[in-house]
Amino acid sequence: MRTTTLGRTGIKVSRIALGTMMLGSWGQRDHTEAERLIHEALDAGVNLIDTADMYSGGESERIVGKALRGRRDAVVVATKVHFPMGDDPNSSGNSRRWIRRAVEDSLRRLDTDRIDLYQVHRPDPHTDLDETLSVLSDLVREGKVMAIGSSDFPAEQLVESRWVAERRGHVPFHTEQPPYSILMRGVERAVLPTAQRHGVGVLTWSPLASGWLTGRYRGDRPLELNDFRSTLIPHKFDLALPGNVRKFQVVEALLKLAEETGIPLTRLALAFVLGHPAVDSAIIGPRTREQLTDLLAADTVTLDEAVLDRIDELVPPGTDLNPSDADYTPPHLADASLRRHPRTYST
Repeated sequence: MRTTTLGRTGIKVSRIALGTMMLGSWGQRDHTEAERLIHEALDAGVNLIDTADMYSGGESERIVGKALRGRRDAVVVATKVHFPMGDDPNSSGNSRRWIRRAVEDSLRRLDTDRIDLYQVHRPDPHTDLDETLSVLSDLVREGKVMAIGSSDFPAEQLVESRWVAERRGHVPFHTEQPPYSILMRGVERAVLPTAQRHGVGVLTWSPLASGWLTGRYRGDRPLELNDFRSTLIPHKFDLALPGNVRKFQVVEALLKLAEETGIPLTRLALAFVLGHPAVDSAIIGPRTREQLTDLLAADTVTLDEAVLDRIDELVPPGTDLNPSDADYTPPHLADASLRRHPRTYST
């Protein structure tokens, strides 16, 4: 497995990382099988494992912690904070109050004394970046966290976070984790160039576009979705949205390209993501050992210019095929009242 340095952290990571969102009640419910999957990834050379406190309500972190017993020092462990972890309105977000509690909970579930990369899972419009970076910096200085990162942050907030860190004497975000795939290339416009310009490491998620790039979903058959996709991400499969209908056409063309090149679609899709110069590591989320073996083979695949040009023709650079796939929408776009003057009446 090839390795690279994660941004400017000095931490060496495998080019393919193991994501564990689907380990636990959201996917692979058999803990023994889930632990075996982690061990096989490690044996194959993967040394970066990405999880989050909210995955299966903390179950994913517990699986990772148990699987890494006896191997912890050889693994770069990344987890995240932000999403609700209970009914208490203060058990979520990016406040000092919540992060202080959440990091201790994650350390306990992961059965470790430090987190190698602690990431803010989404922006929080209700919390000043100064507040968030302040507590994260304290955790770095205390040795509970080795590096900090963001996930799904727009380019302007990446720049703002660096300005805040510099002005306030905080540790800046070392990494950004955006969604990136052939079908979702919007981050090529600003996020990836901004990360490159500022030396921010990039580990991407969803290189298979939530399963679309496995070739499983075809236009000549009904969509069969598992509980996770139908409940948590239905907008990525809603055929009332033109972008999702367009995915069928693109997938068919990509399957043809895969056949012509002799590269399975899954590996072609992953190699595409790894081919961007800003990307340090791509996170995969297999549920079975067969899926893991297939995806790890993409480490040896390099796409030539002709193939990349064909992909550009199908999905132009910087384009999200279905704009509704975005997992973070700035409040001023989601809430009309934030972009309109209050209505006034003359007397």
